[in-house]
Amino acid sequence: MTAPRTRVVRRPVHGVLLLDKPLGLSSNNALQKCKWLLRAEKAGHTGTLDPLATGVLPLCFGAATKFSQLHLDADKTYETTVRLGVRTSTADAEGDVIDTRPVRCTLGQLVQVLDSFTGLVRQVPPMHSALKRDGKALYEYARDGETVEREAREVTIHSLELLEAGLQAEAPFVRLRVHCSKGTYIRTLGEDIGEALGCGGHLTALRRTATGPFDVTQCVTLQALEAMAEPERLARLLPLEALLPGHESVTLDGDNAGRFLSGLRRRGDWRDSEQVAVFGTPRTLLGTAHVKAGELIPGRLLSPPEIQQILETQK
Repeated sequence: MTAPRTRVVRRPVHGVLLLDKPLGLSSNNALQKCKWLLRAEKAGHTGTLDPLATGVLPLCFGAATKFSQLHLDADKTYETTVRLGVRTSTADAEGDVIDTRPVRCTLGQLVQVLDSFTGLVRQVPPMHSALKRDGKALYEYARDGETVEREAREVTIHSLELLEAGLQAEAPFVRLRVHCSKGTYIRTLGEDIGEALGCGGHLTALRRTATGPFDVTQCVTLQALEAMAEPERLARLLPLEALLPGHESVTLDGDNAGRFLSGLRRRGDWRDSEQVAVFGTPRTLLGTAHVKAGELIPGRLLSPPEIQQILETQK
């Protein structure tokens, strides 16, 4: 006879957890596991990683979910391995092999091709992606054996660094570090590089090492998180303002803070700014705003109960 499952008592948790997502786990499954470990009431992430990808996955809890969208525009850094000479139906190791060709390129040709993919490039989103068409994800069409038209998109490859090349290996490959803009499909990049080399290719490994201001060295693994006591898990949370890098900082006194939280504009000697993080006293994030002509105009705001809960955890 199996023992009854212990019911998890949820509680308000506010902050950002930097998870080193393991191989084979979807971003949502990773989020749900961490939500359970923290006993958090509310959680969300700042953009998904494929199950075959590992690395930096910022998870937002409580009031942090209000600012998760701001992080979607962040640049990303990946390390990836491209198997040359073999194309697959999904552009990664999960797909069926659809083409094999010999690899005859030289190191010099490889460097030239990589240079050509640096800067502004156009990509056709892969069918096996979460991008939606008529309210349906592309991967759902792909599962049904359908291919739909996709428009090419412009993305920016800030840098493309060759880490290792095994052009003469039994299974030829290149290992790359890619620093890119939002919306870049690394599978598509690997496939396009293979085509430019005349042999085709597909991804066999993908690891996100940085996203925005967050680096993989700051992350905790799921295994390590599971082994921690509850206070240690909570100590891994970064404050909400970690999601607001580059924002100007404005601090309001009690009276002005209350009015700001009710949605009223405040006047002050502030310079114009599109991105402002507004704090109260004691120093606690109240929300975001922008400043125009000396007016502080509210954006996304925390609720008074959320602020009180955060203050209580700081005692």
